[in-house]
Amino acid sequence: MTSQQTTVSRVLVIYTGGTIGSVQDASGGLVPLDFNEIHRHVPELEQPNREIEIISFDPPLDSSNVGTTEWLELAHAIKHHYAEFDGFVILHGTDTLAYTASALSFMLEGLRKPIIITGSQLPIGLPRTDGRENLLAAVDIATSTRFSESIVQEVAVYFGSSLFRGNRTHKASAESMQAIISPNLPALAEAGVDIIYNESLMYRDEAERFNVNNALDNRVAWLPLFPGQPLEVIQRVTEWPELRGLVLSTFGSGNAPSNPALKKILSETHNRGISIVNVTQCGHGAVHPERYATAHLLRDCGVIPGGDMTTEAALTKLMACLGRGFTGEEAHAFMSRNIRGELTRFSTLS
Repeated sequence: MTSQQTTVSRVLVIYTGGTIGSVQDASGGLVPLDFNEIHRHVPELEQPNREIEIISFDPPLDSSNVGTTEWLELAHAIKHHYAEFDGFVILHGTDTLAYTASALSFMLEGLRKPIIITGSQLPIGLPRTDGRENLLAAVDIATSTRFSESIVQEVAVYFGSSLFRGNRTHKASAESMQAIISPNLPALAEAGVDIIYNESLMYRDEAERFNVNNALDNRVAWLPLFPGQPLEVIQRVTEWPELRGLVLSTFGSGNAPSNPALKKILSETHNRGISIVNVTQCGHGAVHPERYATAHLLRDCGVIPGGDMTTEAALTKLMACLGRGFTGEEAHAFMSRNIRGELTRFSTLS
């Protein structure tokens, strides 16, 4: 009789901090979880066909404190362990989860393995926690293969029974168990009795070799427009001496007031070599600069239409763009191009 060899998948779980990493102590209070003891709290993680290794930020961080330094730390941890593991799960606070997911998608090139980011609205130590299901499903997805390769080969977010492309996500609720949404792209997978993958939506990077792009330039600003906004506010933001990139958050399909003074400010900003990207304030939809005359002002100032990118994707992609040294037409081409599945291609963008 010959024994059948079982394939064992290896998953690296990286705990950055956040609500998911709390448990209830004897007094009923919440205390930080030692993630080296995670199997005691979630025994279902123990499966004969997989091995899980856990590393943690020291100290764990509230996601409000996560920024470019931590994105680099995550990217380098994945690079360091890339050959050892079949998939990666990042546990992250929900408040800035979409920013981290977007940033990592632009930093990690040539992925052939899943990077699944998740968190929870309730601590994993509470009876009604969503953290247990989110963690278990994220690990399952990180080990799911078809035809001997990972089904997911990109940075994705699992939350509330759905798997989303990371750079398409946005936190839409501080209360709901479906707090993370993907406003402009359907879910990559839905978890019910089984996890059903929408494989036609899966992103595949054309790059043949895995690489981490370290360069991020965070000398960017985000400027939402609102009715009655003093132009002095816009002037002050654009006059920041270190400014290299600006994301404008505009009305509807990319509209701004038809104000000659605003046009002058934005034109002068563009002429100083500062890349300006236009995204919509709406929760769903895209910038279409050809639709209304009020959008022509921005187009005439050299503002780059951001299509249906989320604000999180636009900001982190702009950091990656500037980090690569792109300015002018190079920046316009980079920001208009679909780099990691963050952008639906509209014929009006170019």
